[in-house]
Amino acid sequence: MPFSDVHLQLHSIRATALRAEATAHHPRPHARRLRPRLGWLLVELGLRLVEHPTRARVRPV
Repeated sequence: MPFSDVHLQLHSIRATALRAEATAHHPRPHARRLRPRLGWLLVELGLRLVEHPTRARVRPV
């Protein structure tokens, strides 16, 4: 068996193991709801900061 075939076989074995690990991992149910809420909260905060920028704290010379 040439080296390249062994190399591909090792990648295939690793990919299968990673797929099995990924399907076994399920995020916690509340984490699914928390991420979008946190994301939209950050978007809202960013929009508020753009709407009402604070004064520049640097004094002109």
